[in-house]
Amino acid sequence: MNQERIGKFISEMRRKNNMTQEDLASKMSVTAKSISRWENGKTMPDISMLGILSENLNCTIPELLNGKKMTNKELIELKETIDNLIEYQSNQQIKDNQKNNKYNIIGCVALILAMLNNAFGYLNYIFKPNAVEFVQGALYGICICANMISLYNRSHNTTLCQKKKSINWIIAIIVAIIYLIISIMFEAWVYSWIIWIFYAIYRFTIK
Repeated sequence: MNQERIGKFISEMRRKNNMTQEDLASKMSVTAKSISRWENGKTMPDISMLGILSENLNCTIPELLNGKKMTNKELIELKETIDNLIEYQSNQQIKDNQKNNKYNIIGCVALILAMLNNAFGYLNYIFKPNAVEFVQGALYGICICANMISLYNRSHNTTLCQKKKSINWIIAIIVAIIYLIISIMFEAWVYSWIIWIFYAIYRFTIK
């Protein structure tokens, strides 16, 4: 939006409707100084005032925000553009919610598997005894991380780039924890550093 052009349009429409700044200020319940600042392009009317301001100036809100009178064709095209943007935003929100739901499902599945092992000890039939606790801990870790990512995405209005950066930090911390656990439990300090090679490949492929 061109603030200066909007200000000139407000001034032009006020004069066309034979109003002084004081007259318009009285109808808008603001000071004449506020009207002057709008018309000079120094400030913008509050968004809650756009409706009543457009009524007093005998124009539409789109005309007010564009700073010019618009034909019916232009208004229809603008409405279609706005409708398309709203539809796109709604679809994007649905996709984001579906992605967050997947994180929640992954977290819940990991939690259920860990709890089932507590109850029935099925991991003892799959892994060696010294690895069972590690696998169960990893399941709890996946549960916590997946739900943390979902919660973060839902509660923060961040850009995709910022979200990726946060997720990468979480993954890096998880890799470091896995590296330490494997190294300590299996005394495999000589070979466990290979984990970082896989992490480096991951970072390279997502750039």
